[in-house]
Amino acid sequence: MNWSTGFFFNSILFGVGLAMDAFSVSMANGLRSPDMPRRSMCRIAGVFAVFQVLMPLIGWFCVHTVATVFTAVQRFIPWTALLLLLYIGGKMVLDGMRRKDNSAVPPVGLRALLGQGVATSIDALSVGFTIAGYDWISALVEALIIGVVTFVLCMVGLRIGKRFGTILAGRATVLGGLILIAIGAEIILHHLLG
Repeated sequence: MNWSTGFFFNSILFGVGLAMDAFSVSMANGLRSPDMPRRSMCRIAGVFAVFQVLMPLIGWFCVHTVATVFTAVQRFIPWTALLLLLYIGGKMVLDGMRRKDNSAVPPVGLRALLGQGVATSIDALSVGFTIAGYDWISALVEALIIGVVTFVLCMVGLRIGKRFGTILAGRATVLGGLILIAIGAEIILHHLLG
């Protein structure tokens, strides 16, 4: 594989495209916890970045080993993302509606964060098909670039969410949950409409 400027530019564009769901979910997480410390922001962005690195590599591996199984499972990917985002977003909406006071909402837990990571990166599995012609090192480099872009965009999304979360106070959790549900609907509509 020849690592040209085009390779790196395309990898960055891939990263931006794949990171949009994670960016939006990061904004929702920032809305939920406007006083989130930098350490938690790095943890959230890091989880999304790791999933965005792993999923294309898993897709690449599947193409090179069990392509027929992966092809059969691929049609369920958007539905899995929808179910995960509906569950997490619905839980956030219910928690926000039950909350009577404007006290601080605890930051997103590890289990919910892992679910968000899977839901926002599961479509990146199909990137394994587009990079199937790459050797292992080139596929890894592309996945790492996607991960770095995702991390940066998620940090920006968290900052934006935190800013508006302070303004919205108690309604931020409900709004964040609705955003997750909307992302799930967008994923499935995009899948159904082609």
